[in-house]
Amino acid sequence: MTPTTALASSRGEEAGTRAALALSAAAVDGGVLSEVELAAWLADRRRAQPQRVERVPFAELDGWRFEQGTGDLRHASGGFFAVHGLRVRSDFGPVPAWEQPVIDQPEIGILGIAVRDFDGVPHLLMQAKSEPGNVNGMQLSPTVQATKSNYLRVHGGSAVKYLECFRRPEPGSVVADVLQSEQGSWFLGKRNRNMIVRVGPEVEADDDFAWLTLNQVNMLLRQDNVVNMDARTVLSCLPDWRAEVTGPAASLHTDTEIRSWITRRRAEHEVSVTPIGLDETKDWHRDPYTVSHVNGRHFSVVAVDVVSGRREVAAWSQPLLEPHGTGLAALFVRRLNGVPHVLLRARAEAGFLSVVELGPTVQCTAGNYADLPPDAWPPYLDEVRARREAAVYDVLLSEEGGRFLNAQSHYVIIEVDDGIPLVSDEFRWVSLRQVDELLRYSHHLNVQARTLIAGLRSL
Repeated sequence: MTPTTALASSRGEEAGTRAALALSAAAVDGGVLSEVELAAWLADRRRAQPQRVERVPFAELDGWRFEQGTGDLRHASGGFFAVHGLRVRSDFGPVPAWEQPVIDQPEIGILGIAVRDFDGVPHLLMQAKSEPGNVNGMQLSPTVQATKSNYLRVHGGSAVKYLECFRRPEPGSVVADVLQSEQGSWFLGKRNRNMIVRVGPEVEADDDFAWLTLNQVNMLLRQDNVVNMDARTVLSCLPDWRAEVTGPAASLHTDTEIRSWITRRRAEHEVSVTPIGLDETKDWHRDPYTVSHVNGRHFSVVAVDVVSGRREVAAWSQPLLEPHGTGLAALFVRRLNGVPHVLLRARAEAGFLSVVELGPTVQCTAGNYADLPPDAWPPYLDEVRARREAAVYDVLLSEEGGRFLNAQSHYVIIEVDDGIPLVSDEFRWVSLRQVDELLRYSHHLNVQARTLIAGLRSL
């Protein structure tokens, strides 16, 4: 096969994937499960996954200890993750320098969704999974959601189901496979392998799993605290199936201009991060139950004891990061020359490997700005507040329940007109076709933006 023929074949396969996903997104009568059966399955899984999460002092953490000399919080196995201090200097945002605790989890986990056809309609294998940090226990997760420590069974627990579908996928079965970041304000260089893989009839749904159409998943994305963060980021990596996105219409900026803008923001932003001992971290103090900031804002590090009958390990204890306040992630959407665009911000966050990733129009926790003057607040925050009643998407969603305790953000999508000028070079109107292209590659859209893209596609 010549290179030209191979490219044509690839494009034809991609068009077929998009057409199949469009069929799944339009399957209004249910699929393997009817709407009634889906609701009953979710309710049954909630009853089958009771979970007890109890706050405990750090001294009662099993296998975790504060390291002598640094005060860093680490697991005795050397696996999972650690909490240490970070010294940051940045030209992004109203505060040029600060210190904070950060979660350091250098290993790359797998977040994967298996896709299988039933009567010609693609279905996604979704998992009902309880996590200690979730506000409501069980939420819908990917087929596989596992850190390297999990799937190597450092915890001594049971094997991760369906893992081999993603560690050893069949030739030609991979729909998406990309490394994506997680919260750059709370993780240091954290990323996971986001995968979507086609499977055959030999893959069947276990008790805590169900085959859902894309339409059913989209319906659940519009409900508070049902689809977890890991599922949302993988869903954003699906090829966009909507005709208005895949057509030939022109974007406001060329693809080269968007890539050049991202590269320039990465080159021009200055972010310096230096790992330090947790005990050295200025303005943070430790008591028997928390590591917290002296002003009571931002977040705390806490300890929990967990009993859960449906996990690889039935009982364990661990640290969690507990945010103070509910976050806001808002995305402006408008048509330019008839083409749908979203307003993205080139955000520099201390934990990003690439310095800058594209985030939503507004991303903040308002309480953290209480002591700052209004001109230091995030751009467009007042516009979001003024227009929020007209939002087309306004859903309260949990962040990573395996690392964060009761962390939630309001995810908001607002359609705007031409009365929204750019306030700085940190912002660009990016077409949804360009977003779809950027999501094929690592470290371009942050996890909050990816959640909003999944939400936008669900409408």
